[in-house]
Amino acid sequence: MNEYEIMLLLDPELAETRANEIIQRIRDSVDGAGGTWDGHEPWGRRRLAYEIDHKGEAVYHLLLFSAPTETLAEITRVLKITDGVVRHGAFRRVKGSVHQKAPAQAPAAVAAPAAGDTAAPADDTDGTAE
Repeated sequence: MNEYEIMLLLDPELAETRANEIIQRIRDSVDGAGGTWDGHEPWGRRRLAYEIDHKGEAVYHLLLFSAPTETLAEITRVLKITDGVVRHGAFRRVKGSVHQKAPAQAPAAVAAPAAGDTAAPADDTDGTAE
């Protein structure tokens, strides 16, 4: 039995009930194979780095579970042919790792320093600027 995590990107236009069906299908596969469901972290709607199928956003879900290797292969096969799944990535979790909450989204626009502004670097605890 191995510990896995799947980063699942769903179509932003997909109905929430359909998204829940996709996640429940994965959970049923894990439970049916004797695995354990460790958690589901919905990260919400986020902007993609590049468009996929003419869509600039996706709804992110992080799925955490333990299952046999064959089960992961079957889940991956099903996700490849499921409508509404934009992308997915299945990864083996590092033993003993602690999962953190989703990273905060970056602000839409970050103000760049004006021309001629020269800010001095902050001092570290040892008193030297680095």
